[in-house]
Amino acid sequence: MAVEGGTPAPPRSQWWDVWDQFKTHKGAMAGAFVFLVILLGVILGPWLWSIDPQAIDIRARNSGPTLAHPFGTDQLGRDTLARMIAGGQTSMAVGITAMLLSLVVGTAVGVLAGYFRRLDGILMRLTDLFLALPLLPLLLVIILLFRDRLRAVFGPETGIFLLIVFVIGITSWMQTARIVRGDVLAIKEREFVLAAKSIGTPAHRMIFRHILPNVLSPIMVSATLGIATAIITESALSFLGLGFPSDYPTWGRLLYDATDYLQQYPERVIWPGIAISLTVLSVNYIGDGLRDALDPRIRGR
Repeated sequence: MAVEGGTPAPPRSQWWDVWDQFKTHKGAMAGAFVFLVILLGVILGPWLWSIDPQAIDIRARNSGPTLAHPFGTDQLGRDTLARMIAGGQTSMAVGITAMLLSLVVGTAVGVLAGYFRRLDGILMRLTDLFLALPLLPLLLVIILLFRDRLRAVFGPETGIFLLIVFVIGITSWMQTARIVRGDVLAIKEREFVLAAKSIGTPAHRMIFRHILPNVLSPIMVSATLGIATAIITESALSFLGLGFPSDYPTWGRLLYDATDYLQQYPERVIWPGIAISLTVLSVNYIGDGLRDALDPRIRGR
């Protein structure tokens, strides 16, 4: 395409084409908007709502929504809105950190299995082994075995955070590994890869310069869906009472603490339940939009 004066316009970046396709997906745009609102809410919330989530006011305990406490208070008089914001920070941190860990492990296993045929059988049988393990009972066993030790070494809050991030990340990489392996098997037979091999390009340079840039699409989709999986898993662990302690709120922990008061104060379950549902649903829609936008067959229509 030419501009005024006959000067050719610079070529459009591939990412502009991805954005053009992504913004046509109404569900993905709505999901991105909701996720951004939630993310900004938990990040900026402490500056907009300065009540200490641990502050106890026995006189205001079990109160309903008021101007002073829009989401009400719990059985100790702690502000539910402040605890929702603090819990969102923890849940989001766990989701993003665990996703990054699972993404690194899954990508490494997938690339090695797809590129080095001698490692393929071993790594894929290891992946099948992890897929065959019952996830939730395995997480419960690991947490029960190592929770007290890590708390003693890193402190009660940091220790349980590191443990939960590790166990979620190390047990959720398998789908990424399989997807990446399949793409690597196809890409390494392409002409540009064969040409690079013919001139003696070393394996590590081949992987980082030619293989990894061409498998970014499935990795990005797995990243978005991995956040949702990690948040759901952390919420399940906290709901079972094996996640964070009660003085370190997460959305799952707020659900767990509210179960004893479900009939008298059902709103205590509704608020964290809505937060978890909206976050997971919005992330899933973003993943669907990215999957469509990164598919060259759809972008070319």
